[in-house]
Amino acid sequence: MVGKTPSSRKRPSARSPSHPERSAARLRRTAAEVFGWDSLLPEQLEAMEEVLAGRDTLVVMPTGSGKSAVYQVPGVLLNGPVVVVSPLLALQRDQIAGLPDDARAPGAVAVNSDLTAAQAEAAWEAVRHGDARFLYLSPEQLAKDEVVERLAATGPALFVVDEAQCVASWGHDFRPDYLRLEQAVRRVGRPPVLALTATAAPPVRREITERLGMDRPRTTVTSFDRPNIRLEVRRFRDEDDRHRAVVERAAAEPKPGIVYAATRKDTERYAEELAGLGLTAEAYHAGLRSAERARIHDAFLAGDADVVVATSAFGMGIDKEDVRFVLHASLPGSPDAYYQEIGRCGRDGEPALAVLHYRPEDTGMRTYFAAHAPGRGALSEVADAVHDHESDPAGLDRLRRDTGLSRNRVTAAVNLLEESGGVATGEDGGIRPDPGTPPDAAAGRAEDAAEAHRRTDRTRVEMARAYAETTGCRRRFLLGYFGEEYEPPCGACDVCEAQGDGPAPRVHPSASAYPVGAQVRHAEWGEGTVLSEDGDRITVLFDRAGYRTLSLESLAGRDDLLTVLKRG
Repeated sequence: MVGKTPSSRKRPSARSPSHPERSAARLRRTAAEVFGWDSLLPEQLEAMEEVLAGRDTLVVMPTGSGKSAVYQVPGVLLNGPVVVVSPLLALQRDQIAGLPDDARAPGAVAVNSDLTAAQAEAAWEAVRHGDARFLYLSPEQLAKDEVVERLAATGPALFVVDEAQCVASWGHDFRPDYLRLEQAVRRVGRPPVLALTATAAPPVRREITERLGMDRPRTTVTSFDRPNIRLEVRRFRDEDDRHRAVVERAAAEPKPGIVYAATRKDTERYAEELAGLGLTAEAYHAGLRSAERARIHDAFLAGDADVVVATSAFGMGIDKEDVRFVLHASLPGSPDAYYQEIGRCGRDGEPALAVLHYRPEDTGMRTYFAAHAPGRGALSEVADAVHDHESDPAGLDRLRRDTGLSRNRVTAAVNLLEESGGVATGEDGGIRPDPGTPPDAAAGRAEDAAEAHRRTDRTRVEMARAYAETTGCRRRFLLGYFGEEYEPPCGACDVCEAQGDGPAPRVHPSASAYPVGAQVRHAEWGEGTVLSEDGDRITVLFDRAGYRTLSLESLAGRDDLLTVLKRG
């Protein structure tokens, strides 16, 4: 699908944000007249007003709470097109299909690899002539000079990054073009930036705003609590026992549901076994053709699939309210990923189930997945190539040809070199070396930055394991990770149900000395931020050492071990 741009549609009138009428009233009226929404949530309206005023804005709201409306409604009132960076083609298609099919509604198109040259040209023409107000692109499209140049010529009024948590979770190595979005924003004229995500802990929010180069962003964060989702963890010693338990649970629970598995092979094996039990089960992973992924996606939305067994990409932004369960067949890579994935069930407010099937051995595999980044050799090659073009700065494609490395590896290497100050990207997309930094020194600093990312990713895996092994309320653990206080018992997790009406977990007397949000300094790990307190432990994210869980009992006897610099 190219988009919604029927010839009969008139271009929505773009009013200036300085119009004397109060912005809230204009936004409410536009939501009602154009989109048919009789009311807006207070958080939606607050964020829309910031967007309409031209301010950089970060919005953290649960899946299904109407994040897309935050750019759709102001987008009608802005003077210029709205570019929406969306990570998956299926998600782009769903977002376009979800717009009202009405002559008063703004048109929308996507430019992606599925289009023919003629279709892509037609999409650009629709944007240029004002027939399409919203333009959906992937980060990889924005890495192309010709796309950036054409986009700049349209004069975008707003730059939206949907599923913005991907900047942190995918940007370092899996899809490094996410970390080039700041350069794209600058090159298209630096319109206001709106970042949208359903799940982001405080350090992830900070990374999103920094990586996107957001200027004093306004932030709207709603509660992360989904009380209708029951949380459960089952621990296994034997892999066959775990596999059998996942299959039995997926078969027994009300449908539809999603099972997340670690590998492509696992998705196919689980789906085959569930199909053998008479269920309509599909395996979904990146190795499938795009048409097959689209078929499975559509079948699940239409209610034609009982269970989808998938790797982590499936379900992002999926608009399906009646998912009854999400089962994990192995440890997720982080609490961020886990909460994002379980948030895809129970969106209708009815009871839903999230079960993590865990083995301690999972940690090693997840740590391995977290360890991929360009090595010293690739960093040195790219640094040398950048210096070779000092008088005529090269772009990413030229560096790829010079080094023979894959585009992803070159992009990831440039990101690390830029992060550590060895190179910089100009307004023309050319990558220039820092005159005072020799290539070898630049590669060394970039290698240090890569190791810091690996260290943080490994500690995120440890935090996922801590969730699996906690003896306290699971909801309190997860919400605390996201900076939200919660008083147990929740009555909807396996731990609280097992404890019944027993006494609440004891809070250590030293807990008040290290409140959530406090800035602290550790004797070995340096400065960090207290994220949560869990009875006799606190979790701290250290700038250099990543996530660490500290015993309050140990801290109580060591005044010099952890110093509070500033209370939250």
